[in-house]
Amino acid sequence: MSISAPTRAPRTTDASPQKRSPWIAVALGVVVIAVLFAVDAFAPALFPDALPDRAQDGLTLALSVLIEALPFVVLGVVLSIVVQVWLPPDLIHRWLPRAGWARRAVLSLLGMLIPVCECGNVPFARGLMMRGLAPAEAMTFLIAAPIVNPIVIITTHAAFGFDGGILIARLVGGYLIANLIGWIYSRHPDPDAMLTRRFTATCERVTHEHGTPTRRSLTQFLIELRAVMPALVIGSALAGAVQVLVPRDMLLAIGSNPVLSIVAMILLAMTVAICSNVDAFFALSFASTFSSGALIAFLLVGPLVDIKMLALLRTTFTARTLVGIVAVVVLSAFAIGIGVNVFG
Repeated sequence: MSISAPTRAPRTTDASPQKRSPWIAVALGVVVIAVLFAVDAFAPALFPDALPDRAQDGLTLALSVLIEALPFVVLGVVLSIVVQVWLPPDLIHRWLPRAGWARRAVLSLLGMLIPVCECGNVPFARGLMMRGLAPAEAMTFLIAAPIVNPIVIITTHAAFGFDGGILIARLVGGYLIANLIGWIYSRHPDPDAMLTRRFTATCERVTHEHGTPTRRSLTQFLIELRAVMPALVIGSALAGAVQVLVPRDMLLAIGSNPVLSIVAMILLAMTVAICSNVDAFFALSFASTFSSGALIAFLLVGPLVDIKMLALLRTTFTARTLVGIVAVVVLSAFAIGIGVNVFG
């Protein structure tokens, strides 16, 4: 996608953005509750704790994910507003190389300057696209930033040091996966089709927004919170529910297998939805039972495509696009994990 002007926003479609029915969330909650009762009735041996205890655990986990992510989301929204309202329109484009691969390579390192976890990167990336960045370029930043984040580098080193090459494999692997995804989607014949109608409508509205910078900042702050917060709440609730529904002992039982352990840790990474700033310490608790390749796969997949992150990404990208991103991330993390187990 070529950008003809720095302030070019993704085009809108003729159709108005579809409003999400609140009954979808209600139906999802009913399904989760029904599954909990069904599991408790037909397979009580799967869980040692009673259903009320598991429900309380799920609520606690969901609230912890929400509270942990909320400050970073707000920070990401503030950074997004700075990019959209307060920076000169052509500043970003003046600093970026002209070649597509070089632009993506630079953007994938931008996370080193922004100590925001994966949750806050979504509104920031939305702001970059509203200022004219191509969707593939924003994806490259989104995928790399949660791993090359300076706080993530520090915490991963604190947990593992340089033993086993886990820190280096995480940084290099995340950088390569991000640029692979950016390259794949840069070849999309219609880049704007990767974006949701709701986001393209927001781009159009922001592009024609008038008023003082302060007023525009407040307006954009409300727009971004209305777009991101429902997804964050739903993603946090799903993360808590999945941890209640999936027996963790079942995953841990296959930890000694060099292949199945990677699959188990990938599934665990997608369900537990731990912030990338602290997930290394969670992974450290599995170091005695799981292979190094499995730990690296966990550290690569979790910040990129866990349930909470996918809910946030869905505010901007279509479901078909997210399926492709998940496939590339999971397959790449699996291949890196296998390589580490075989050659490490």
